[in-house]
Amino acid sequence: MPGSRRLAREWRPAASDAEAAAAVLARLTAPLPTRRAATARTSATDRDRRLQRILRTTLHHLDAGAVSPPTAALLAAVARALLPWHTHPNPPAAAAAPRYGTSHKPPLPDGMALPPTEAGEALLPELIDLFTALAGPCPTGTVSITPQAVPWQVSYAGRFRRHGRPAPGVWTAETFGCPACGGTAGPWTVTCDWRLITLGCPCGAVTHEHGLAFSEVWLPLAEAD
Repeated sequence: MPGSRRLAREWRPAASDAEAAAAVLARLTAPLPTRRAATARTSATDRDRRLQRILRTTLHHLDAGAVSPPTAALLAAVARALLPWHTHPNPPAAAAAPRYGTSHKPPLPDGMALPPTEAGEALLPELIDLFTALAGPCPTGTVSITPQAVPWQVSYAGRFRRHGRPAPGVWTAETFGCPACGGTAGPWTVTCDWRLITLGCPCGAVTHEHGLAFSEVWLPLAEAD
């Protein structure tokens, strides 16, 4: 992220942007728990769990829909980088969502059963600098810069799933179907301006009233890259 720290110091985030940045920063800088009898396994689990919590916090603020388009683009980039930790080391129970198979994750070295934790942790120093600047007060004398959030469009052949949690420990999942023809597998034309995601069906119907959370659309597109 060349120049990201300079940009962050000159960016004037909205209050909701700064709140999201502070929440992610707290996760980025969280120390590992102190254990009396730590083992290699518990240490690996703690390290993966820290990365997983960063991802979950990022997705929470991304899906809340309260941040500006530049912040949504930033959170989505962080979420995509940390996607391998979505189900490690303690995946949600039963149908907790969204769930992604190994096809959505980068290949692991031979014999490695968990994500490449060192690669994830290598991202932390610059992310900490960036989110520290975004969460803190802007220095005087700088020129305000608002980074562009470039819209994008991609074709995706696959299903999108809406997930709900009507009660603690109870998860529901529903496949999105085109409101015109009922199709569920696409290929969808996915358009995003960082405020709305619009789905276009092969039948010609176009809708942004799909009820899907941002991450329920954005993260599965990793397999379409």
